Amino acid sequence: MYAIVDIAGQQFKVEKNQEIFVHRLEGKEGSKVKFDDVMLLDDNGKVKIGQPFVKGAIISAKILSHDKGDKITVFHKKRRKGYQKENGHRQLFSKIQIQGIAEKEAVKKAVVKKEEPKKVVEKPVAEKKEAVKKTAPKKVAAPKTKKETTAKAKAPAKKTEKE
Repeated sequence: MYAIVDIAGQQFKVEKNQEIFVHRLEGKEGSKVKFDDVMLLDDNGKVKIGQPFVKGAIISAKILSHDKGDKITVFHKKRRKGYQKENGHRQLFSKIQIQGIAEKEAVKKAVVKKEEPKKVVEKPVAEKKEAVKKTAPKKVAAPKTKKETTAKAKAPAKKTEKE
């Protein structure tokens, strides 16, 4: 059984008890992590492809150690200008061991049931007319003209008795 899983932005083909190096993961050495971004599962020839992920599939792993990769030297130079610059970099990695590849049992044994179409019972015509009368829309006030709206805006505010 193997799976293709997305771990920290990279895709890996994993099997049980396999040890791989991935980009640094959160967590201490010896802690367990789970990945649910499984893109493909192969169980002895039965292949399940996710769209984009397989629902209910989980990869469990254990963090073995946190390490640094080999040093990479970056060198810039512009000839005849007296310019040169050298930088170094060591990428941080986590070494993990795949503990298991599992699919949730509820998803594995789920049976898709076909729904029967609902029967539509028609009401007699007289009842339909009464229902239409009850739900008739209320009268809506006619839209105001531009003169009415500007006249209200220009009208002075009414004075109250306290003033």
